[in-house]
Amino acid sequence: MDKDGKMRFGADSDSEITRGFCSCLVWMLDGAAPEEVLELKTEDLASLNVGLPRGGERSRVNTWHNVLISMQKRTKMLMAERDGKAPFQPFPSLVVTAGGIHAKGSYAEAQARYLSPDGFKVKELVGVLKEKKIGVVAHFYMDPEVQGILTAAQKEWPHIHISDSLVMADSAVKMAKAGCQFITVLGVDFMSENVRAILDQARFSEIGVYRMSDDRIGCSLADAASAPAYMDYLAEGSKSPPSLHVVYINTSLETKAYAHELVPTITCTSSNVVQTILQAFAQVPDLHVLYGPDSYMGANIKELFQQMTMMTDEEIGEIHCAHNKESIRSLLRRLHYYEDGTCIVHHLFGHEVVEQINEMYSDAFLTAHFEVPGEMFSLAMEAKRRGMGVVGSTRNILDFIKQRAQEALDRNVKEHLQFVLGTESGMVTSIVAAVRNVLGSAESPTSGAKISVEIVFPVSSESMTKTSSDQSSLGVNPGKIGDLMLPVVPGVASGEGCSIHGGCASCPYMKMNSLTSLLTVCHQLPDEKNTLLAFRAERFKSQTPHGKSIADVGCEPILHMRHFQVSLSLSLSVFCLPEVTFETCFN
Repeated sequence: MDKDGKMRFGADSDSEITRGFCSCLVWMLDGAAPEEVLELKTEDLASLNVGLPRGGERSRVNTWHNVLISMQKRTKMLMAERDGKAPFQPFPSLVVTAGGIHAKGSYAEAQARYLSPDGFKVKELVGVLKEKKIGVVAHFYMDPEVQGILTAAQKEWPHIHISDSLVMADSAVKMAKAGCQFITVLGVDFMSENVRAILDQARFSEIGVYRMSDDRIGCSLADAASAPAYMDYLAEGSKSPPSLHVVYINTSLETKAYAHELVPTITCTSSNVVQTILQAFAQVPDLHVLYGPDSYMGANIKELFQQMTMMTDEEIGEIHCAHNKESIRSLLRRLHYYEDGTCIVHHLFGHEVVEQINEMYSDAFLTAHFEVPGEMFSLAMEAKRRGMGVVGSTRNILDFIKQRAQEALDRNVKEHLQFVLGTESGMVTSIVAAVRNVLGSAESPTSGAKISVEIVFPVSSESMTKTSSDQSSLGVNPGKIGDLMLPVVPGVASGEGCSIHGGCASCPYMKMNSLTSLLTVCHQLPDEKNTLLAFRAERFKSQTPHGKSIADVGCEPILHMRHFQVSLSLSLSVFCLPEVTFETCFN
């Protein structure tokens, strides 16, 4: 901004096409009033007739939009400075390069501390795992210390796997086939239930499965699906046949079993829920789909389909070849979701956080899990439309970040990539490891590519806890790590269950899966004195209302999902349906 209050711009790019777009926008906006810059919309550039919606390629529209957003972001910052407004404080972040990791902010420092884990602890863990043939399956959303140790230990003991809850059970089966005698599960109780049941289904009933606590390790989302209100929701939905219950994997086997006897049920994950629902509607005329229990995910799926009605038939066909605008409009009336089931940790991405992302990170890559609240989801959807975002599962987010890092390397220039992590901060260990692997494998002293990747944690101030001397006097000092004293640490100060201000990795339930607990359980195996009885993932001995085994019936929705993933059609055994496969529908 010059002395007359007018905006002055300059821009450059390694791409000649992008450089041309920049030149056009600079020509139009250089010398304009700040308010004029902010009022400009992509549609206002139609008279230039270069790659805009009425006749050009989508990627060129995105280029216009992204360059304009960067210019408007800088304009807002200068206007705030001119008006004497206090600027937003940046979110904490980790900057990853081929040479190392730099933390910005105390929250990020706490996350980064365990990315270079204690070698003695790694050695101790690997030693006991090898000696006793123990496999470890852990969820992405573990405490940073645990993830750091496990990631390092994987290099010396292959039977350690960090993933989402579905793959945890699959990995346990592979470990059993490879000779592991015990499986330790780091996650909440429904995850260890699934591991136990899937091992039994695979005829590995002799393999011991152990949790990390003798107390209940709960989950507010799984609890919501166990409530009578959820079964009432399904019972009401069953009155409109044909109906199908699509249940999120993060629920107990008991919930899946009871639900399956009320309404034909298939399990889903955040990565396949959209295709599962679209395939069901394509395969079954007049179907009603009942999704649950996550209300945020249900609302976001419905919003996604609503936005699809504004796409062309060709664009919709790229998502699922059996659908078009008419079919999407039709299915919206028959898609229902449970409105009283929330994993309340996802309130982390509240209005305050979204407003700050809009102001400070509008030109960054935005990522969002299906479970985040609607405001964050909408931001990421808008970014996705212009090639600057991803909406999906933890795996989708991880792959997106890796792909963008690889593309930057391929351009062979100096570049800084910024990603806003719209999911649990517990993913950071996996993301950092993947990014460092990409950067380290390609960069060399003679390469022109000097890439840095910044992972931004969009956390509110309430998601951090101040440390105090009072805690030190009790022998507990959560702010002290080695010789470093942190003024704040991630997570809530106290309380049971989930917090509205912390992610799953900061949840007291997830923190029950500590490194100390893991080592304690491992050292006591094979538990000849039965001291770990309360730690065992027990089999269900009770039966469903129809007198069947909960484990057997609860596994059926999971098996239906596996059939869908392989055949791309709903199984005939879900209920009497025509077997229709759309093998070319999935990208």
